[in-house]
Amino acid sequence: MDPTPPPTSDAKDTLEMGVANTAFIVERLGRDCAPLQYLRELTQNSIEAILDTPDRQGEIHWDVDWNHYDLTGQYKLAILDTGVGMDGDDMLKYINQLSSSSHEQAHDANFGVGAKVAAATRNHAGLLYLSWKDGRGWLTHLWRDPNTGQYGIARSRREDGSYHDYLRLSDDVRPPLIDGHGTMVVLLGQDDEHNTVEPPEGIEGRQRWIQKYLNTRYFRFPEGIQVKVREGYQSPRDDPHRNMLKPVRGQKHLLDNESTWSDSVSLTGATAHVWILNEDIGTKNYGDKWAASGHMAALYHDELYEMVTGRAGVGRLQLFGVIFGHNRVVIYVEPHDDTRLSSNTARTQLLIDGEPLPWAEWAAEFRANMPLPITKLMEEITAGTTGNDHKQAIKERLRHIRDLIRNVSRYRRTSAGPIRVSDSTVGGAPRNRDEDATSDGTAKSGSRAGRAGGIYALFVDDTGDSAEEVASDPMPEVRWISERHDPPTRTPDLLEDRAAKYLPDQNLLQINANFRVITDMIDRWCDLYGEVPGARPVVEEVVQEWFEQALVETVIGAQSLKGSPHWTLDDLAKLWSEEGLTSSILPRYHVDVNVRRTLGSKLGSLRDKAVA
Repeated sequence: MDPTPPPTSDAKDTLEMGVANTAFIVERLGRDCAPLQYLRELTQNSIEAILDTPDRQGEIHWDVDWNHYDLTGQYKLAILDTGVGMDGDDMLKYINQLSSSSHEQAHDANFGVGAKVAAATRNHAGLLYLSWKDGRGWLTHLWRDPNTGQYGIARSRREDGSYHDYLRLSDDVRPPLIDGHGTMVVLLGQDDEHNTVEPPEGIEGRQRWIQKYLNTRYFRFPEGIQVKVREGYQSPRDDPHRNMLKPVRGQKHLLDNESTWSDSVSLTGATAHVWILNEDIGTKNYGDKWAASGHMAALYHDELYEMVTGRAGVGRLQLFGVIFGHNRVVIYVEPHDDTRLSSNTARTQLLIDGEPLPWAEWAAEFRANMPLPITKLMEEITAGTTGNDHKQAIKERLRHIRDLIRNVSRYRRTSAGPIRVSDSTVGGAPRNRDEDATSDGTAKSGSRAGRAGGIYALFVDDTGDSAEEVASDPMPEVRWISERHDPPTRTPDLLEDRAAKYLPDQNLLQINANFRVITDMIDRWCDLYGEVPGARPVVEEVVQEWFEQALVETVIGAQSLKGSPHWTLDDLAKLWSEEGLTSSILPRYHVDVNVRRTLGSKLGSLRDKAVA
């Protein structure tokens, strides 16, 4: 007889995994969160609570907990909403369990960990949850126990020795915003004296840091939900002109009201939403509340992820082909396939099937379908630039050392082509079709080795398609940019105190005419030829030409290393990085010698002038 009893209906086949050290997990996840991530998490909780009400309308206020201030004199930041609210049992269920949420958990929705991780790890003194549901108020306190270091509900002991996990609240402390239902969460900081209304260390914008974060985090808020933030909290409360609640609307509000043009571009699996900002937007002091100049981000469920501004934003916009005027162009790429799309746990990055977004592929598509208004904007900016084309002079000089410079070959498919190619980036060297193999079928040992072609070129492959070599110019296109052009072709966040930038996908070299190594050389020779009328334009032209040659040679030389087993694309990118190109012109002796010789032929030698 089988001694094993049959399974009962309530038996479990698996003993569920537990967490041995919850505090460690919470702290580890908290390290992945951005410094202000808790603002997003608590705001999103309030949005979802309002959307759970019958009319799906309400208000969210980031304000001072005035009750706390009146009783203690300490400023504590609080978020209030008119959502559905929680009772005491709800609080224990949703607040004191790490992955618990009142909404369905999903990879593309709510994880149930956000506020508990992002906020609790930055507020060891705790978060006070005051909530009203069906007209009754409840209080609980999530904190980090100072004795054990564990996160959880702070309990209060009853006279009989049992504990309160939550308390009933008197209506005397109910904020005016909340009527029959709603919630207030108070951030207590690290200790009683911590002023949590002030921004954390390292965050700029003392008065409007919350507005700036929420505006740049949210594209727009759901219809019917108003979000407001306290400004001027230390001014008298009866002064409505300085101490007041100001609305937060998200980036869409600014872009729609401060743009001259907007449209969308279809990409593979995504849509790029594009705006050209008003020319005078930089004079309107929007920067303390919005991302008010050119930038890029990913758009997902009306939130903005992976936003890049400043130098990083310029770099990505240029990758998308916005070479000039990037301070006026905003691009938000919105992926389509929600079934494959998710965010990381800290909600700082979007992932497709667990992989980063394909920015490079989208950039190539966008460049191929560049909107005409952006093309016209770039043409208007570059129309006023002056300067001679140095390309032919530099090519002629490099012709004498062409045996030292390996050409970057490119190929095109043709049925009668003498060589074979494929799209693979690991193809071999070109071979004549009649030299493909010896009589025994093995490849000839004397075949030319190495790889050829640019990043997006066709590469040679022994078994690929027939092709022929086409003319390829390794010389990059060169654009000198300057903040002194009218209109400026360089903004302060582009190549500030750097010599040049190379865009390999477009074979474009941008050189900073304002870089001090170049301007110092110009000033040096202008001083030496100070008595020659009209010398400065000639000096500028000559100095720029010789620095341009040094930079062009660096780019071409880096290209010639492509295909070596010891030089990956990442290694090459370091050579033509802004820092790499800058280092290439720091040795100035040979440039100075060539400038002296060239200026001597154009303006007369300095020795002759000394004799005269």
